[in-house]
Amino acid sequence: MIHFTLLCEQEHEFEGWFRNNEDFEAQTARNLVSCPVCGSLKVGKALMAPSVSTSRAKEKIAVGMGEAQRKIIEQMRELSRKVRENADYVGDKFAEEARKIHFGETDPRGIYGEASREEVTSLVEEGIEIMPLPVFPEDRN
Repeated sequence: MIHFTLLCEQEHEFEGWFRNNEDFEAQTARNLVSCPVCGSLKVGKALMAPSVSTSRAKEKIAVGMGEAQRKIIEQMRELSRKVRENADYVGDKFAEEARKIHFGETDPRGIYGEASREEVTSLVEEGIEIMPLPVFPEDRN
């Protein structure tokens, strides 16, 4: 996942998480990225400093975060935890199960799992609403 700081045409700043730059570009082109403040679909990336992956840099990032950023990250952790607690894990069958639910072939329920970039693109193109779950460092330990 890659984190972008985004700006709308009204200069509202917000954040977005994408698998890569191509996903951001594709979602923006399809009007799937909008400003949470005003709803504008004219969204672009703000200038960002590059992230260097060293333990010292990580410490600076953690210490330098403001209260608002810490609160948002904690809310994202809580959302991710709630989804995992209240949805069925379907593993690499995510795309298949999402389609079955979308087309009424099985009972509606919350699911989560893994999907390839191609599967995600296909689901979005079919109008199936999905959302990536953020992966936090502690999820990998």
